[in-house]
Amino acid sequence: MDFTQGWPVWGLAIAVFLLRIVDVSLGTVRTIAVVHGRIKMSVLLGFVEVLIWITVVSQVIVRVKDDPLLLLAYACGFAAGNASGIWLERKLAFGYMVVRIISEEYGKAITDKLTSMNQPYTVFHGEGRTGPRTLIYVMCARGDMGRIIEAACSIDPELFYSVEHASDSSHLSVLPHHTGWRAVFKKK
Repeated sequence: MDFTQGWPVWGLAIAVFLLRIVDVSLGTVRTIAVVHGRIKMSVLLGFVEVLIWITVVSQVIVRVKDDPLLLLAYACGFAAGNASGIWLERKLAFGYMVVRIISEEYGKAITDKLTSMNQPYTVFHGEGRTGPRTLIYVMCARGDMGRIIEAACSIDPELFYSVEHASDSSHLSVLPHHTGWRAVFKKK
């Protein structure tokens, strides 16, 4: 069944472009979901991604000889889909992060702020080139990382911090859990 019969070529090109953005965006998010072990989410995204892809590619292959604009729309949709998939993944903020905060003078004030935010942390006392330092390790949901760094920087604008992905931890259960519709996709 050809549901695009009679569509003008520019209309079909726009549809190909937009559907390709959706398909590639879903593929990007699905790949990241696989890496994070989110089985149900990756299965659902993979199903929808391939369904869209087959629909789009079948239309392009049948008509590309007569309408090369479809090939351009397909390629542009792929490129734009990569960018939108990365943007979408950043907004979804999968996973957990380890934030290391190093402060010369304000370690106690920063940990007090983290405590008021109900954020677990571990403190180490160290020595730097110019004297003592407080090292604060915070494991947090990726979506909370920005607000933790912002809170710490508001107390000590001169602090040093670094961030890395936490691939696994024995204490993920102490972190705040998401509720609502997002919780369905957060569960492994």
